[in-house]
Amino acid sequence: MTGMWFDDAELGMRFDTERRTVTEADIVNFCGVSGDFHALHTDAQAMRDSQFGERIAHGALILSMVTGLRGRLNIFGDSLLAFAEIRGWRFLRPVLIGDTIRAANQIIELRPTSKPDRGVMVQRVEVFNQHDVVVQEGEMVSLLKRAVPA
Repeated sequence: MTGMWFDDAELGMRFDTERRTVTEADIVNFCGVSGDFHALHTDAQAMRDSQFGERIAHGALILSMVTGLRGRLNIFGDSLLAFAEIRGWRFLRPVLIGDTIRAANQIIELRPTSKPDRGVMVQRVEVFNQHDVVVQEGEMVSLLKRAVPA
């Protein structure tokens, strides 16, 4: 399913990503980029006695990994003009190092814009761990090209 345009999209369409395991290297790299070296993510000794019992991944790291997994689908590769907005994103449960995540994306809104060559698509996104438990959720809004301007 590559090369879909705004006009090809339908309400209710669902796209599932492949799975990706959160690694120690992901944590180290994200700490370096974000500057967030909080013990929650970096100090196994300190976290052993925490409510989690071990280190957890940064919530924003998981969000960025999901964005990459969605991009790999390349469903709207030729028609995607812009990633416009994240709405109501919630971090529901911690993701541990070694957890495997995936995302389910469902089109919940399609609307034209004032420009006839594009439209707005809203997808509901749920991020699952390896136990099929939702760990993050929200909506992602994209601007897509129309196959034939209205």
